[in-house]
Amino acid sequence: MARDGSVFRKHSQYEYRVVTFDPDTTVPDASKLLTEEAEYGRWELARTLLYIGGRRKVWLRRKIIKVSSTL
Repeated sequence: MARDGSVFRKHSQYEYRVVTFDPDTTVPDASKLLTEEAEYGRWELARTLLYIGGRRKVWLRRKIIKVSSTL
């Protein structure tokens, strides 16, 4: 399974992560990785993009939880 890298970005209510898959990554392998991210990292699928040549870019997002001090 090949992954070019990921980028983290923060917006007002959500934190975004961009994951890029190489063309030689199979759909079941990509699905397995995204399922693990969703299950353990609490990420949800926000957007997908398939480029000519087979490269895939996937945007994941999760809600930002703001913790307030109790002291």
